[in-house]
Amino acid sequence: MGSRDIGDISGYYLHALEAKAERTITLSDYIAQANREAVHAGQPFGCAVVKRRMKGVADGYVVRDLRTDVRLLNRLRDMEEALKDAAFDRWYNIDEEHREAA
Repeated sequence: MGSRDIGDISGYYLHALEAKAERTITLSDYIAQANREAVHAGQPFGCAVVKRRMKGVADGYVVRDLRTDVRLLNRLRDMEEALKDAAFDRWYNIDEEHREAA
């Protein structure tokens, strides 16, 4: 989409996603591009999905800069606290579910 690109793949919750599969990996370029595209897409976060050479997509990496990661984790913390305050039993069940999946 040129100068107003909004990312390569939609549906990655709250993110503009930049997909890369290149021989030479340049994370700083990918992240700068993802962050620009997040602004264009009206998404709060940008990230790059980088495919590893000779591996399947599931073995790739999701990469974001530290500033973005801190904002994402702060949002997660705040939303968890809000859910815990509003519906403790629902929060507890979701927390248990995710702990068991790890």
